Amino acid sequence: MNWLDEVRFDADGLVPAIAQDAQTGRVLMVAYMNRESLALTQSSGYATYWSRSRQRLWKKGEDSGHRQRVHTMRLDCDGDVVLLQVTQEGGIACHTGRESCFYRELNTGEGGPTWQITDPILKDPKAIYS
Repeated sequence: MNWLDEVRFDADGLVPAIAQDAQTGRVLMVAYMNRESLALTQSSGYATYWSRSRQRLWKKGEDSGHRQRVHTMRLDCDGDVVLLQVTQEGGIACHTGRESCFYRELNTGEGGPTWQITDPILKDPKAIYS
């Protein structure tokens, strides 16, 4: 059996992919992959995703230079989520110029729950995407 046949893609042919820093364990981002992007990731050693907004393959870092070198690819017990352990080149995974896309934390203090920004912008997105 081909290793790709063990992945359970959704009705659109996609599977969620979590990019995790291989050294720290921090979740950097979540994206989607199709069969072709999984195969390209495996063969190249760099993360390639499926862009749902652009409806095309998206090599992480193709515009910004912030590529993700993949160390390991894991498949969850149900076969419907992929985990990529990566080295994030340039230290920025988020299009907002932050290390991680998960830069907001729910604060449940007085006045009700609000999202608080916890991570600084490391590089102005205008300087990344010209």
